[in-house]
Amino acid sequence: MNSSHLLEKYIKNFLQISILLLSVFLVVSMSIDIFRGIDTYAQNNYLKIQYWICLWFLFSFFIEIFLSENRWKYFKSHFIFLIISIPYQNIIYLYHIQLPSEAMYLIRFIPLLRGGYALAIVVGWFTNNKISSLFITYLSMLMATVYFSSLAFYAIEYTINPQINGYGDAIWWAFMNVTTVGSNIVAISITGKVLTVLLAAIGMMMFPIFTIYLTNLITTKAKELGRE
Repeated sequence: MNSSHLLEKYIKNFLQISILLLSVFLVVSMSIDIFRGIDTYAQNNYLKIQYWICLWFLFSFFIEIFLSENRWKYFKSHFIFLIISIPYQNIIYLYHIQLPSEAMYLIRFIPLLRGGYALAIVVGWFTNNKISSLFITYLSMLMATVYFSSLAFYAIEYTINPQINGYGDAIWWAFMNVTTVGSNIVAISITGKVLTVLLAAIGMMMFPIFTIYLTNLITTKAKELGRE
């Protein structure tokens, strides 16, 4: 690998790590505000933070296009990352667009999808086995989905659902639904009901991956023991 390709690799790695760290920062900031009962989409400081972070996401996107050998192919295959890097909350707030509070809670999660891709890449760096890398990536994404869903559910349902007395109830609701067992906590809002269905669907799609991973692990170990 020549020096130019090595430099490109370091730049791309730096961008992915920075995106992941900034996404974590957004998650922490958002979580603190939601637990305190603060509407983050109406807070100037939070909007400024999200605005600059989204600008960095956009900057990273165009830098990666510039570094790609086939820029048009990269643009087409990664176009979704351009869409989710746009600071929608800032645009809505700037033009005084009126949306339901439930929609605003969900819109704030859009930039974090960019961080999810960075998480998958960074996780892959620490595993040489492709199957193990896929498993850890899916597990990380599943945990992130459960957390974000519980956070949104708590923010929306806390004031209207008598079954939600704290965040513990929301995280219990999320885990029980993603395992498809079902929770005794029933959503009242439309968004809560949609999240309930989505979590069950995601659980049905992702949990078979765990079975495949364990089967492969057992098969590999059996072959290794048979060779000894």
